[in-house]
Amino acid sequence: MIIDTHIHLDGEEFKDDLPAVVERARTAGVSKVFIPAIDMKSVSTIADVCRKYPSYAYPMLGLHPEEVRVDYAEILQEMRKLLGESKDYIAIGEVGLDFYWSKEFEKEQLMAFEEQVRWSVETHLPLMIHCRKAQNEMVHILRRYQKDLPGGVFHCFTGNEKEAEELLSFDNFVLGIGGVLTFKKSNLPETLKKIPLNRIVLETDAPYMAPVPMRGQRNESAFLVYIIAKIAETKCVSEDEVATVTTANVKRIFGFN
Repeated sequence: MIIDTHIHLDGEEFKDDLPAVVERARTAGVSKVFIPAIDMKSVSTIADVCRKYPSYAYPMLGLHPEEVRVDYAEILQEMRKLLGESKDYIAIGEVGLDFYWSKEFEKEQLMAFEEQVRWSVETHLPLMIHCRKAQNEMVHILRRYQKDLPGGVFHCFTGNEKEAEELLSFDNFVLGIGGVLTFKKSNLPETLKKIPLNRIVLETDAPYMAPVPMRGQRNESAFLVYIIAKIAETKCVSEDEVATVTTANVKRIFGFN
């Protein structure tokens, strides 16, 4: 059994065939899917999906860095209230920093991320972290809380060996590996050779970044089998071992039995 630790199953892209998408995932061996919030609207859409698929789809709560605007403080206040009222959330996410397209709200992103890191410490829920073109800034914030952080996932890792080493210096954190691993021009396979199997988890980030040979299509959890195959090939281990170890990693980070 395998776990998709990051999929936007509440997105419009799945509204017409969600039951079929879930059925294909189950058939492929996907036993759980984790769905991150990105803003207040998605909090509701995620809840709807999780109600339809109890003990299968699990919600995370957070404000995505690309959704941070001048009103971020009010949104975070509302989210923190929800976090205190519900035991359903399994992680704080999708949170982080993203300076890839714009630094217009750089200050707000930094403040929003740090506040949500504090939520993780307060609630003992792991972090689901998105980071693009901001690893130095992200690490600087995390270092302040390093002793108290419960752990988490550096989502959609695509970096080099040095970047991986820096991120894995945080105990109980793992790297989320997805479709980019299979891309022809990706350098991730070389980096992955140096990363212990017990420090990675599987993810799709669906509907985005479908792996080869499905690249260009809408991604979905059933496609995790292609990522597993590439990890197995890269690490020179069996696909069963990849499935077993990554699932154990998820259970360790997220506290599942």
